[in-house]
Amino acid sequence: MKAFVTGGTGFIGSHLVDRLLEMDIYDEVRCLIRNNEKWLKGKPFTRVKGNLDDLTVLKKAVQDVDVVYHIAGRVKAPTYQELEHANVDATENLLRIAQKEGVSKVVVLSSLAAVGPSENGPVDEKTPMSPISNYGKSKKQMESVIHDLADGEMSITILRPPAVYGPREDQIYSFFKMVNNRICPIIGDGEHPKISMVYVGDVVNGILKAAEQITPGVHTYFISGQEIYTWNQIRGTTTKILGKKALPIYVKPKIVKSIAGTVEKAASFFGVYPVLNREKAKELILEWTCSNDKAREELGYTPEYSLGEGISRTIHWYQRHHWL
Repeated sequence: MKAFVTGGTGFIGSHLVDRLLEMDIYDEVRCLIRNNEKWLKGKPFTRVKGNLDDLTVLKKAVQDVDVVYHIAGRVKAPTYQELEHANVDATENLLRIAQKEGVSKVVVLSSLAAVGPSENGPVDEKTPMSPISNYGKSKKQMESVIHDLADGEMSITILRPPAVYGPREDQIYSFFKMVNNRICPIIGDGEHPKISMVYVGDVVNGILKAAEQITPGVHTYFISGQEIYTWNQIRGTTTKILGKKALPIYVKPKIVKSIAGTVEKAASFFGVYPVLNREKAKELILEWTCSNDKAREELGYTPEYSLGEGISRTIHWYQRHHWL
């Protein structure tokens, strides 16, 4: 079998490529590479140089491919138009060409952000989509385009993970870095808002399970961790693994918005769009939880990593690579 991966140089995509290269069923793993191979450097994949705007490159990339793994996406940008181009237009380009070339299976990575925060318990696949950030809105639009393009012959599986953490991740990493410096900022009181999180190894397991689903049509699932967590749990687990005490600093939601606005304004002077921005602040102050029951029942997905195991693996990787 042959696989084509977009976003293979990124956090989740590189872990997926590592697993695909270990699997005997794949005799070729192609990865779209814009410039830097990053985490894939030196590994035995087939390099496809180009980007998702280059239709000629995409056509060549998916020829004779059995499964397309569309992991690429943009998480933050100053404007919605930039997110729309990266997450919606690029997906449409890829899906149209995959259909023309007769690809039978496509797995697409979406996000819990496409549905929005949870107000009355964990959201599931039946929950109406009400994203609150531009990123979430772009992912909702991406899913809508996928449904519009579905031809009844191709099997397309959309996966919606919540916050994903693990080795190579560089955004949630900032939390671990602060705790390592003995400070632990927590939005809310530590018990609320709650959060669904998932270790990257479980996301990859979910992606591989999704690839086995061959029923034509569009199928959508949440892929999350073993349970729903509180920030007090996360802080306690992290400090225990680091072997350090960290001062919890409980931050009121309205202060988060104010801080984010200040950070974004300051960063604009340097032509940078920061991780903590007004859009991100909208999400941080709310509860984000989801149910993976449907994935368990239909895909046979079972999250393997407890919070302790996942954070331990993550922190030890950061330490080995001198991130902490």
